[in-house]
Amino acid sequence: MSKEIDFHFKNPNDSPGYLLGQVTMLWQRKQKKVLDPLDLTQTQFVLLAALAWLSKKSDTVTQVDIANQSNADRMMVSKVLRTLEDKGFITRQEHKTDTRAKIIRLTTNGEVVLQKAIIVVENADLEFFATIATELSSFNKNMVKLIAKNNE
Repeated sequence: MSKEIDFHFKNPNDSPGYLLGQVTMLWQRKQKKVLDPLDLTQTQFVLLAALAWLSKKSDTVTQVDIANQSNADRMMVSKVLRTLEDKGFITRQEHKTDTRAKIIRLTTNGEVVLQKAIIVVENADLEFFATIATELSSFNKNMVKLIAKNNE
């Protein structure tokens, strides 16, 4: 006879972690659907968007800067940036003063695909979160709090 398993939450819909996981999977499916035609993954989009944001303030954006901005693993960022370079969306050049660093820049083609991606992703987000549109500001503030509290 098996021992009864004891859960803190009485059912899955009481568990914020479970619900976050379910929402995340559904949202990722939606993102994949709109990004596939642009030959981008969600991760590639995030890194391109991080590069674009950072490039507004600096013309010497590095892989480390992109990893920090996107809360991503540095090795994973390096691999994804190589893929984006192979696709012709970015260039990676040696840093003038730090031989370990690479300067990352969007190519013209990268700017075009990123602009298209921003439009489809933002529209997909508006559609996905439409059910809570009136509470979206509060939802976003709570997510920012969670990120700040749990970012290591």
